[in-house]
Amino acid sequence: MSRLPDIKPFEQKFQELSQQLEATNFFSDRHKATQISREHQKLSILLEKYRIYNKMLEDIRGNQLLLERPDTEVMLKELALEDNKVLEAKLEELSDDILRGMLPPNKNNGRNTIIEIRAGTGGNEASLFAADLFRMYSMYSEKMRWKIELMGSSPSECGGIKEISFLITGEEVFGRLKFESGVHRVQRVPVTEANGRIHTSAATVAILPEAEEVDVQIAPEDLEISVCRASGPGGQGVNTTDSAVQITHKPTGMIVTCADERSQQKNKAKALKVLRSRLLQQKEEAERQKYAENRRNQVGSGDRSERIRTYNFPQNRLTDHRIGLTLYSLSQIMDGDLDTLIDALIDDDYKKRIEDLLQNNSTDKTITRP
Repeated sequence: MSRLPDIKPFEQKFQELSQQLEATNFFSDRHKATQISREHQKLSILLEKYRIYNKMLEDIRGNQLLLERPDTEVMLKELALEDNKVLEAKLEELSDDILRGMLPPNKNNGRNTIIEIRAGTGGNEASLFAADLFRMYSMYSEKMRWKIELMGSSPSECGGIKEISFLITGEEVFGRLKFESGVHRVQRVPVTEANGRIHTSAATVAILPEAEEVDVQIAPEDLEISVCRASGPGGQGVNTTDSAVQITHKPTGMIVTCADERSQQKNKAKALKVLRSRLLQQKEEAERQKYAENRRNQVGSGDRSERIRTYNFPQNRLTDHRIGLTLYSLSQIMDGDLDTLIDALIDDDYKKRIEDLLQNNSTDKTITRP
C-alpha cells in the first residue's frame, strides 16, 4: 500500500480558493468564476476522500491492535480479520481515486482539436487508408456528438486523400484524442491486387489543440500570404475568384493552405487557425521532449516518426504498440468504436503519471507533466 503524497498543498489551495469565492467582486469575470468554482469543488471532493482514507486507516489499525491482544475472543478476531479485508480492498480503490485527483490537469484537455492526416508510404493504398482514418474519426465524433469543420483537403486520383485537416469542437475533444498522434500502419490486400498479396502502407496523424490568439502571438511581418484560384471541378463558383490562401510562417517555414471556402477571408481565417495550432503544438512538444528525457516510451509523446499502431485487416486485428494492446474488433473500430482503445491509453497514462507523483513524494522533487 503506497503512502499518499502530502495533502497540505491541496488544503492550502482549497483555502485560497474559498477566500476568492467569498470576494464581493467574484462574479465580475464569469469565465474565471466558473473555473475557480470547478477547481474548488474538485478539491473539496479530494479532501473529503482523503479524510475518509485516514479514517479507514485508523479502523484498520484498531482492528490490528485487537488481533494482537492475547485476551481477544476468537469470534472478535474473526470479525476484525474480515473487517480489515473489506477495508483494505476499499482503501486500495480510494487510494487510486485520491492519486488521480492529485494529478495536475492537462490545460488542453478541454480544447477543441485540429486533426491533420497525411498519406505516407504506400502510394494509392496510403491515400485510401488516410481516407479511412478520416471516416473513422468522423464517425467517432458523431458518436460523441462533436462537430467537424473541414479546414483543408487534397484528394488523390484514386478517391483517397493525400492530406486533410479538420477541426473538431465539443467537450473534452483533445483529452480524448491526444494520444492519436503518430504513424498509423495498415496491412491489407488492396482492391487492385489480383494475387491477394498483403500490402503495407502508412498515414501520419497529428493532433493539435486549437490555439487562440492569446496563446500564440504571430507578428504580421513574420507572415507571407499569397492567394490564387482554387482548383476543383470546373464550373463551380469557388474557381472563379482568387479565393485559395497560402500562408508561410517565415521563422519556422511552416506552410498552411486553405481553399475550401469561396471567401478569401474565410480561407485566411482558417489557415491562421491551423498555423496557430501548429505553433502551439510545436511549443508544447519542446516541453514534452524535456520531460521525455526522464521518462522514455511515454504514451502521447506526439512523436509522429514513431509507429504507434497497426491495423491488420485480414486478421481483423488492431495493435497499439505503445501499450501492447491488441483488439480483434478492427471492423468496429474503423466504424468509430474507439472508446475501448482510447480508455486504455488514458488509463495507461494515468498509471505513469501516478508513478511520477509517488516518486516525487518520495524524493521531494517537483515533477510537472505537460
